Amino acid sequence: MSKWQYTKGLHDLGTGCFAYLQPDGSWGFSNAGLIVDHDQTLLVDTLFDLALTGEMLGQMRAAVPAAKSIGRLVNTHANGDHTFGNQLVAGAEIIASRACAEEMKERPAEELAAMQRNWRQLGEAGAFLHEVMGSKFKWDDVKNTLPTQVFEDELQLKVGDKEVLLKNVGPAHTRGDILVHVPQDRTVFTGDILFVEGHPVLWAGPVDNWVAACDRILAWDVETVVPGHGPITDKAGVQAMKDYLLYIKQEARKRFDAGMPVFAAARDIALDRFAGWGDPERMVVNVASLYREFGTTEPLNVLQLFGEMGRFHAELKARTAPQNHASGHQHAH
Repeated sequence: MSKWQYTKGLHDLGTGCFAYLQPDGSWGFSNAGLIVDHDQTLLVDTLFDLALTGEMLGQMRAAVPAAKSIGRLVNTHANGDHTFGNQLVAGAEIIASRACAEEMKERPAEELAAMQRNWRQLGEAGAFLHEVMGSKFKWDDVKNTLPTQVFEDELQLKVGDKEVLLKNVGPAHTRGDILVHVPQDRTVFTGDILFVEGHPVLWAGPVDNWVAACDRILAWDVETVVPGHGPITDKAGVQAMKDYLLYIKQEARKRFDAGMPVFAAARDIALDRFAGWGDPERMVVNVASLYREFGTTEPLNVLQLFGEMGRFHAELKARTAPQNHASGHQHAH
């Protein structure tokens, strides 16, 4: 695993595939990819705003002559940190799962830009959103640039002579997550089906679909796994994500069956061997989604969840502050 440095920018995977990494992988700092063969390229995801995406495209064009005109872009899922830069490759064919395209329509950048402007009116949710994302990204110039080709289950593409398989494994993290598998390069770009050294966030579920997506990657002959957030990994990183999902499902189920309220359960679950992972406040969303799967009818909206994550985050910070200045959690919140 250590053969890949976790540094910002373009990393040549040695096969005609490239990963673009954004440490530290916390809220909004996602990874992207580029698949190249002969004079053809396929871009995997854009970034959270135009400045970040422009910087990435500049590095890709400098390193890969064929990337000067990117003909195709795949969006692995609908979240803005993988799609808001789409307009910078506006002439390209933009490919996504149908569910992803529908979700992108519902979540334009204007919505986040408005929250960014009005965060003080949004209580604890606004304060937390402002802390983790507010000053780091700029959304008021983003135009929602939607997919031009959608598919349901899977789509086979060719980039030059390379076969590329797009496989829909959602709903899981979001409603329409896809994996981008390049068999001859033994490489997969996972989008947010994989977070490495960071807590994932289960917006959609069901959790079993996400576990099945991990199993699919583990069954493939892959050695290089580029996650949606965090350092490049191999199958060990995929196994760790699967273990995490099974662990929180089991722990949340015990607390649901015991009648423990959802936010109390999120705090009660021991982080255990995942304690070093970033963004532990996402346990709030994960347990809320699991409770919904288990049959709770208590509705929770996104602002409530962000407010509760903010409280969780503040409590953790207060608990670890005095004795723990040198903790491994130097996450850029």
